Amino acid sequence: MAFQTISLFSGGANLPLAQAISRAASIKLGTLTIKRFSDGEVFVQIEENVRGSDAFVIQPTCPPVNDNLIELLVIIDALKRASVESITAVVPYYGYARQDRKVSPRTPISAKLVADLLQAAGVHRVVAVDLHAGQIQGFFDVPFDNLYGLSVLTSHLRSRVSGEVTVVSPDAGGTERARSFARRLHAKLAIIDKRRPKANESAVMHIIGEVAGTECIIVDDMVDTAGTLTNCAKALVDAGAKKVFAAATHGVLSGPAIDRLAESPIEEFVVTDTIPVDQEKRTRGRITVVTCAPLLAEAIKRIHTGDSVSGLFQEE
Repeated sequence: MAFQTISLFSGGANLPLAQAISRAASIKLGTLTIKRFSDGEVFVQIEENVRGSDAFVIQPTCPPVNDNLIELLVIIDALKRASVESITAVVPYYGYARQDRKVSPRTPISAKLVADLLQAAGVHRVVAVDLHAGQIQGFFDVPFDNLYGLSVLTSHLRSRVSGEVTVVSPDAGGTERARSFARRLHAKLAIIDKRRPKANESAVMHIIGEVAGTECIIVDDMVDTAGTLTNCAKALVDAGAKKVFAAATHGVLSGPAIDRLAESPIEEFVVTDTIPVDQEKRTRGRITVVTCAPLLAEAIKRIHTGDSVSGLFQEE
C-alpha cells in the first residue's frame, strides 16, 4: 500500500548519510528538534505536520551506541504521538548485533532486546544494511529488510585489482558473504581458519585455499578493533599474496583499530558510510569510504510505493 505523503527524518548519529539519502531520493529531510536535558535525557519535537504520513527515520546505532539507540526510540515515539500512519526505522548499522545468542550461561541476547525496544516504541518496519547475523530478522514481528552493501563495495574494488584475485573470508561464518563477493568479481575463494581466545582477540591458524601470487581481498560485514583483519592480512602476505585489500560494510574502528591498520600490509581498506569515519582515521588507516546512500534511497522509495525491495539485489 502506498501512502499519500512521505516524511524523512534523521537523528544525530550520521547526518551526512541522511543528507545524502535525502538528495538521492529527492525527499526533503523533515525538521525536528533534538535536545539534551542537563542530566543527559533526550528531548525530541517534530517541527512539522506529519499526520497520516509514511515516516522514515534514519539513525544507525553506531558509537555512542546507547545514546544513538535511545535517540532513535524517542524520535519514533514522537512520530507515533504525532499521528503518522507508518514508521520505518532505517538503521544502516544495527548495534548489539553480535549478541544474537547465548554464548555462555547467564548472558543476554541483546540483539533481541533491541528488537523488542524498537517494536515497543512503535516501528512498523525496519531497514538495515548487512546484519551481522541474518537470524536477527526473526527477532522482529514486523517486516525487516536486510540490504546488502556488496554491490557498493565491489563497484569500487573492480577498479583497484588486476590479474588473478582471491576473495578471503576471515572466518568460516563469513564464507557465504565472501562467496557472493567472489562471484561478482569472478575471483577465487579462500577461508581463514582462526581461533578466538576471547572477545576482540583472534589468532590466525591457517588458510584454506590458494592465495600465493594473487591479489587478495578480505571481506567482512564489520571491523571493530581490526585485530582479526590485520592478522589475516599478515597471514596472507606470509602465504605469498601479491597485494592485500580489505572491504567491510561497517567500519566501527574502535580502540587500537587505526594503529593496527596503519601498521598492517593492507593496501586499502574500503568501508561504506553507514558509520561516520573522520578524515584523520581515513588518512592514517588508508581507508576509502564509499556511500550506500543511493541503495538506501531506492529502498525507501520502493517501500513507500509498495514495490519490491528484493529486486535491488539481482546478481550482476
